[in-house]
Amino acid sequence: MLTATDIGQIESFRPKRFAQRYGVDPLLTLFVLVTALYGLIILYSASGQSLSMVIRQGAHVVVGLGVMAILSQVRRDIIVHVTPFIFAFAILLLIAVLVIGVGAKGAQRWLDLPGLPRFQPSELMKLALPAMVTWWLTRRQLPPTISQLAIAALLIVIPVALIAKQPDLGTSIIIAGSGFFVIFLAGVSWRLLAILGGLGVASLPVLWMVMRDYQRTRVLTLLDPQSDPLGAGWNTIQAMTAL
Repeated sequence: MLTATDIGQIESFRPKRFAQRYGVDPLLTLFVLVTALYGLIILYSASGQSLSMVIRQGAHVVVGLGVMAILSQVRRDIIVHVTPFIFAFAILLLIAVLVIGVGAKGAQRWLDLPGLPRFQPSELMKLALPAMVTWWLTRRQLPPTISQLAIAALLIVIPVALIAKQPDLGTSIIIAGSGFFVIFLAGVSWRLLAILGGLGVASLPVLWMVMRDYQRTRVLTLLDPQSDPLGAGWNTIQAMTAL
């Protein structure tokens, strides 16, 4: 016969109670799992049905989910306290990439340190940058002032410039976007956002001038994939055909 203690233990394992107890968002967790599973299916198709590659990537997914589960139990005040140190560490790693990084196909984006697997420091910055901008803005009165926004922008520009130097334009755009999205959530006025947007548009010619040839080709191919249907535009055309 079940006792009251046994019933209480069973109740604690119900999904809703489990999520509340451990601070887990069920919908977000489901989204991550579905996305990971979909990625494995796409990998299986793109790799010519290579099961070994899917198993290896699946192991990485399991490790990532484990790390995610552990980090979800870390108290928020601890995360806030260590955020500046993680950001500084990520900056040092990005500088190290430019000095002792591993080069491949014209880019230098990886670190290969003794005793560690080869890794890409820009992946750490994808988490460190928005956390750092959030740390800076939440310690001040919101909405932020111009001077506070200037420092937040500097926190974004430094890692973005280091990543663009590798070069890795795609990652630098993603990281810059995550940082500016945090600024948007901080309650910046629409007028100021319009001014910043105008400055961004005005800087596009300068960005075009400093882009490398292959980066310009990617942009032009995105706008007109038929200009190189058997080369740079192949994937875009096939995606449109699939849709």
